[in-house]
Parts: sequence; structure tokens; C-alpha cells
Amino acid sequence: MRVVTDTARCVGSGQCVLTDPAVFDQSDEDGTVLVLVEHVEGERLAAVEEAVEMCPSQAISLEDD
Repeated sequence: MRVVTDTARCVGSGQCVLTDPAVFDQSDEDGTVLVLVEHVEGERLAAVEEAVEMCPSQAISLEDD
């Protein structure tokens, strides 16, 4: 699956980074989400799915490769 983010929707809460810091980070400029790993599978996919659910602004989604 491919991780997709919408930085215009992101409010910089950092829940994604707390959920999976290997996949997500925050911009030093404005705190919005940065994707470090674009394609995920297996156990990493489960963590990203949790981040999608936890995102308060719904700025993260998954798409089929």
C-alpha cells in the first residue's frame, strides 16, 4: 500500500509520528506530516492503518500500489 498525505489538511498534532516514527515525521517549518516511507506492507501496514485512524484531520490515507 502507498501512504498518501494531504499537508493542507494536516494540523500538526503528531499522532502519526507517535504511532510509527519510522514512517512519519513532522516538518521543521510548520509541523505538518512528512512521509519517510511511501510504500508499506505487513506489520508496518498495521501501524500505518492505526495512524490513519488516529489522525484528527484525516490527512493520511492509504492507496493500493
